[in-house]
Amino acid sequence: MAFSSIKPQRSLVEEVCARIASEIRDEGGGGNGWLPPERDLALKLGVSRPVVREATKRLELQGLLEVKHGVGTKVVDKLHKPLNGSLALLIPDDKERLRQLIQVRFMLEPENARLAAENATPAQLRRLRAALQELAETQDFETAVEADMAFHRELAAASGNQIANLLLHSLSELIQTSLQHGYSRTSTDNAVRQHSAVLNAIEKRDPAAAAKAMREHLITAEADLALPKAKKAA
Repeated sequence: MAFSSIKPQRSLVEEVCARIASEIRDEGGGGNGWLPPERDLALKLGVSRPVVREATKRLELQGLLEVKHGVGTKVVDKLHKPLNGSLALLIPDDKERLRQLIQVRFMLEPENARLAAENATPAQLRRLRAALQELAETQDFETAVEADMAFHRELAAASGNQIANLLLHSLSELIQTSLQHGYSRTSTDNAVRQHSAVLNAIEKRDPAAAAKAMREHLITAEADLALPKAKKAA
């Protein structure tokens, strides 16, 4: 006797979540960025209002929707928020979070640079160049942090890998904290020079050079943090 595996059926709430997410992806904004009212959405989907309400709550927790009571449900791009919010709970020590962050960046960002050298579009290259120029020209601390962060976000997008892009965005608040810590001790000179090396390699479509330049940049970023060595577990 041949038996095939049993595929578990999704709950009604999960089906509604999937349908809403699919519509948002297909239409790029769910009707100018807002979902239909709860009553209308329930009628269109053929489910009860409590099911719609639970689905929108789940999607809000996942960062796809924002429920504004008395106004409506807005489509947002905050898929990275759940991870950002949990990092402080997972690793309460500030310096340890930064230490582990730089380790993850070594795993992620050289590969982002390598992929960007293969996949970046002309528009993405222009945005990377603009972020680099803003970093080079600014004399303001906060603007420098934003421009530096913008470069790394644009680089992740240019990789063409949506998971890598989401991971980078998920770490963006912690990366900004790391940049603030680093820039409180040093100037933007090294970052400008090293970002330029990364971008030049990407523009030349040289994946190996782009990855190498990003790794060298992260080595400098790690040194700028001047974090104490991690304590060994007893």
